[in-house]
Amino acid sequence: MPANLDGQLVVAISSRALFDFEEENQRFEAGNDRDYMALQQTRLDQPAKPGVAFSLVRKLLAFNADGAPKVEVVVLSRNDPISGMRVFRSATHYGLNIQRGVFTRGESPWRYLRPLKAQLFLSANEADVRSALQAGVAAARVLPLSAHASSAHPQELRIAFDGDAVLFSDEAEQVFQREGLDAFQSHEITHANTPLPAGPFKPVLQALHRLQQEGGGGMKVRTALVTARSAPAHERAIRTLMDWRIEVDEAMFLGGLAKGEFLREFEPDFFFDDQAGHIASAAAHVPAGHVSAGIANP
Repeated sequence: MPANLDGQLVVAISSRALFDFEEENQRFEAGNDRDYMALQQTRLDQPAKPGVAFSLVRKLLAFNADGAPKVEVVVLSRNDPISGMRVFRSATHYGLNIQRGVFTRGESPWRYLRPLKAQLFLSANEADVRSALQAGVAAARVLPLSAHASSAHPQELRIAFDGDAVLFSDEAEQVFQREGLDAFQSHEITHANTPLPAGPFKPVLQALHRLQQEGGGGMKVRTALVTARSAPAHERAIRTLMDWRIEVDEAMFLGGLAKGEFLREFEPDFFFDDQAGHIASAAAHVPAGHVSAGIANP
């Protein structure tokens, strides 16, 4: 029987999201992929430094430590196969049990998300992220220069999500963009008992909820909803999570306040938001990824 990843949270990640390849990437962006390949080949025995999503991946894989596979991390990269050797060697150096990878040498790799049945894709490439989202896979563009995760919670995976256009659809955000704050508040009060449609990251939150209940490897999960909503529009968000039978550990209804300092206190391993301004605020303090979905990202 062929191997399969059924029942696992499958995360696909680019090499630049997992490791710090920014120096090498400058040569790639200059259009000389052979020069880039030659540089990577000279550094095969030099472990790459951890990247923005390194802490997230390390903690996700730690849930497998008791021998029961719960999470699979696959490298899905525009890198060439030679550079892929360095990725795998770097993963081994840090004790990351990553066995699968797809390397496409400059071509977009997002199509391989479907046979992998990936539920989450993290990449530094905006076009790949948009393609993944359009294909129905939760995806975020990692900001390689974001702050790295705190080391204060080694046995706890911490993830923070924005609400509208991330966990939820952008239905309410469309009202806000078209008609303003008062109309948005009125709309949400009127529909407080009507659950919001799912956004692209609902399956990720569901998978984290399962991990939270099952545990594994001595690891725990802590989640947070960090949203620009404020009372009375908070109620629809909470009731939607209740309808999904999913609990979050913390909820921050910030009414438009900058999210960065609140996220600094929560100390997530990763934060997902659809608004470029919120990501800029967050990235100064925590690992952050832009979800280019919804009306805010035409």
